Amino acid sequence: MNVLFIGKQGDALSDAAALYVSKIFDQATIVKGARNQPLPKEITDWQGDYIFSYLSPWIIPASVLVKASIGGINWHPGSPDYPGIGCTNFAIYNRAERFGMTCHWMNPKVDTGKIIETSYFPVTKNDTVYSITQKCYTDILKSFYNLTDRIANNQPLPESKESWRRLPYRRKELDALSKLTLEMSSEEMERRINATKYINHWAFIEINGRRFYLKE
Repeated sequence: MNVLFIGKQGDALSDAAALYVSKIFDQATIVKGARNQPLPKEITDWQGDYIFSYLSPWIIPASVLVKASIGGINWHPGSPDYPGIGCTNFAIYNRAERFGMTCHWMNPKVDTGKIIETSYFPVTKNDTVYSITQKCYTDILKSFYNLTDRIANNQPLPESKESWRRLPYRRKELDALSKLTLEMSSEEMERRINATKYINHWAFIEINGRRFYLKE
């Protein structure tokens, strides 16, 4: 079986997933990258059976997806309530009571394909964007091991009864969530600040067309 693994550069869990793929499949092309890098030739030239997207920094175009004779599978760091970008950010802002990961077949349009499986964990009052992201990453690796092992052993994949519950969040919506204004209440500001801090703050205020980002 010939598979293409597309992962996140400099990420330990992505490295572990890539190593696992290289061990259990006869032919495995491993490509890792970072955001804003161009799509590598190894991806555009590849042709085979499966594409595995593991925290991929790229949106995989339709021209690549059609080269996977069986299909492409993505592990999304968000539950079906939160497709698209900024899933953990919006979960914290919405004070979600639970969160999780979604494994799904890939369509050209991001986070719209049929869901294979999901997993959930409770969100506590002390959770942050960082903490629920790390919990999600742990669940993704578990799912990845399980499902790729099934594929390598010619076992059927599960079929979830769940479906996506909204259209994917877009970059402009995440930018809007990060924006603070003087008209906002202190509570609203605090919610936005908490929802848009990962390691550094993304929250900003605009004055005369210039952005000023929050610092500790």
